[in-house]
Amino acid sequence: MSKRINGSGFTLIELLIVIGIIGILASIAIPGYAHYRKKSYNAAAQSDLRNVKSILEVYFADHKHYP
Repeated sequence: MSKRINGSGFTLIELLIVIGIIGILASIAIPGYAHYRKKSYNAAAQSDLRNVKSILEVYFADHKHYP
């Protein structure tokens, strides 16, 4: 068996530190992502309500009463 002469590679401690940093960054990013996702759902719902309002106004203009 050949042994590594130059010693290149990562140690277990280095890998654990990197995994810890990634975990910290993920714990910061996930709540922000959830907030933006909620805002996008609310914006989509408001857009749908505006579309329904427009359709009802067109219907009223054509039939002089609401359905």
